[in-house]
Amino acid sequence: MIDFNNKGFFKLKQNDEYAERVSDLLIDGEHVIDSYKSMRDGVVFTNKRIIAVNVQGITGSKKDFTSLPYKNIVAYSVETSGTFDLDSELEIYFSSLGKVKFEFTGRTSMVEISKLISQHLL
Repeated sequence: MIDFNNKGFFKLKQNDEYAERVSDLLIDGEHVIDSYKSMRDGVVFTNKRIIAVNVQGITGSKKDFTSLPYKNIVAYSVETSGTFDLDSELEIYFSSLGKVKFEFTGRTSMVEISKLISQHLL
């Protein structure tokens, strides 16, 4: 499983590359809402879960896919970017896993991500 305490993993920017990488993992009726990429790793938001992709090894051929179902979310926190601080953050608390933190750079619609999570929680 991915070490969610490793801050370097989660400097994410919007990118469609990981939407294609997880397409074989999707179940019937599941589709990608948005996807983000860091240097090597990525996160994909679907209509049913969050899939975190950790690329491992020197060649990057080994990958770890962690599925985080929305149904296990207990609470979440969104921090939007500001005038001088362009990064935004998403902290999600899962019932059995604990806190997972994602850091986004660039233009990220934290409002849309918040709405997506809220639709599954409320």
